[in-house]
Amino acid sequence: MTDDGAIIAEGRRVLELEAAAVAALAQRIGDDFARACSLIADAGGRVVTCGIGKSGHIARKLAGTLTSTGTPAIFLHPVEALHGDLGIVGRDDVAIVISKSGDSEELRGLVDYLNRLSVPIIALVGVSHSQLADHAAVVLDCSVEEEACPMDLAPTSSSTAALAMADAMAVTVLQLKGFQPEDFAALHPGGALGRKLSVYVRDVMVADDFPSLGERATVREVIAPLAAQRGTVPIVDGEGRLTGVVTAGDLARLMDHDAEFLARDVAEIMTRDPKTAGANELGSAAASRMEAHGIMALPVVRDDRTLEGVVHLHDLMRAGAV
Repeated sequence: MTDDGAIIAEGRRVLELEAAAVAALAQRIGDDFARACSLIADAGGRVVTCGIGKSGHIARKLAGTLTSTGTPAIFLHPVEALHGDLGIVGRDDVAIVISKSGDSEELRGLVDYLNRLSVPIIALVGVSHSQLADHAAVVLDCSVEEEACPMDLAPTSSSTAALAMADAMAVTVLQLKGFQPEDFAALHPGGALGRKLSVYVRDVMVADDFPSLGERATVREVIAPLAAQRGTVPIVDGEGRLTGVVTAGDLARLMDHDAEFLARDVAEIMTRDPKTAGANELGSAAASRMEAHGIMALPVVRDDRTLEGVVHLHDLMRAGAV
């Protein structure tokens, strides 16, 4: 294989084969999948994942995904298990064992021990009639028609299928357990993900000394607050409830066709029913709303529309919410 066309064709062939393998899994999901997810979600102890070779890498990744989404899990190497690490497993645990053949010699001693301890085994296998499948409480068929490897030897389609099934279980379980973005943030305090999920509007909004005007204020009176508030001034009624906003864009449009614009009331030019934010919502959600509507700031209001402050996109960006 030397020319670019052949290289591209081979890459496409591999991706299409592996995509087909994952699509076939979706057609097989049924009651066994539901039982597996319920076992994991209801586990009184931890989830212990096991596998050897490429299946071991997938099992290790599954343990990480479960742990980071609210289900304590640990990877147990089948060989190390038989040399003392079996002590990791408790009677209230659930085991997930991943194997293409289901007959790996290294798994047999581990599976026997799990059965003696009455720890339920969820088997992700490529061969439904195998030693592992015969000793599992739940069997999830992860078989594939062929590997993407041209020699049909290296785990490719099969490893992708097993990884996809593992992800499907982990994501379903987090929903069964009611895992929320704030839970994710609590478990990911470091890095960009942690900042994005832990910055709230209340943390960055301008709540004191921000300018707001009544509806009878003139356009002349709004110019200085517009500059101070970086282009957005909330308009409120006599009880402090938001009725609209005036933006630099509103002012620019007015200047184009009204020579007497400075004497007009802001109520005539403001945007009524503007987009708003709540102090207790995630900053990332407020930023997404601003980006979707092409605006740079949102008034922050209570449920009764009482104005609490203003939040700016640039402040959210500086705080790492975007």
